[in-house]
Amino acid sequence: MRAIFGGAPRVIHFGTDYRRLRVAVAVFVCACPRVRRCGNAARARVPGYGNAGGPFSAPGLATKMSHMTLKEAFPDIVRTQTPLGPYTALRLGGKAEFLVQPRSVDELAGVLRLAAQLQLPVRVLGVGSNVLVRDEGVKGIVLRLTEPAFTKIEVSGRTVRAGGGTSLAALISEASRQGLAGLETLVGIAATVGGALRWNAGDRSGEIGQYVRRVQVLDERQTAAWREHEELRFTEQESNLDDPVILGAEFELEYDSPDSIVKRMRKAWIFRKSSQPFSYEAAGRLFKNPHGLQASALIEAAGLAKTRVGGAELSERNANFVVVSPTATARDILRLIDLIASKVRETSGVNLEQDLYVW
Repeated sequence: MRAIFGGAPRVIHFGTDYRRLRVAVAVFVCACPRVRRCGNAARARVPGYGNAGGPFSAPGLATKMSHMTLKEAFPDIVRTQTPLGPYTALRLGGKAEFLVQPRSVDELAGVLRLAAQLQLPVRVLGVGSNVLVRDEGVKGIVLRLTEPAFTKIEVSGRTVRAGGGTSLAALISEASRQGLAGLETLVGIAATVGGALRWNAGDRSGEIGQYVRRVQVLDERQTAAWREHEELRFTEQESNLDDPVILGAEFELEYDSPDSIVKRMRKAWIFRKSSQPFSYEAAGRLFKNPHGLQASALIEAAGLAKTRVGGAELSERNANFVVVSPTATARDILRLIDLIASKVRETSGVNLEQDLYVW
């Protein structure tokens, strides 16, 4: 099983024959799913995981399902042929074959089990800040973890636990209200906690990875597991978190006065927003900054400032951002990306790495 998710996307890919929606499936679910603590043999029950409530839950009994489509198995949480533009920063692109918003970890695990049986590719969509949906849309499942089971924030002393679907902004806000410092320098980064962890959101002023105590994931066996601190690796814009779904994380922060935290937050906000398109614009960052260089400077040096292709144009405030008009298409952006990458390679010899994930 290969995973491919979006946002900080690594999408789970359960096969290629995703058009065959009706197959005979037999799914047997353990009566008591458990959490595997990686690195040792300890196991612990996850509250709410494996409880009754979904078609794949049957405490004390194995459940068999046959000749089921995704919509038939999960009618309350599955929508078909849903436009994805409203869920992304670029506000364009085609439809999702299936848009799924599970209400519990148990329900999420059930969706992934059936997806495997039906050979449906699965993608996880966070805030959509770095996702470009092709005009023809997305085959398979797009998951959105927006229900309370995935967005809770709990504070105990200096430890903050947040669900993987929690917005980074909400986490920063709650931590600052509690007088807990560290994450405030990440203000202005559009991401969920799960997405921010996958690509280690941050910059020279601080990265999210340095405050992580442990991360809870749903692994390839649809088992909830804790990745402990010693197992985690965070580097520049990367992490070793490659499990299908990030369920949540615990952060260890430091006490500080709310006034000091707000001052640092305000400074980080001004610095970050001064080099980005205006918030009312539909926009997205195109390329990662090469080590020691700025992608925007390389683009300007190539003579491409304010270049326009169809309805997609480079931002006046930062040449590494594309701003789109209501008439823009995903194809316009893809053509602009190809033009920039080719021209920068020709003028500076640098191969720019794309920061926009294309679905």
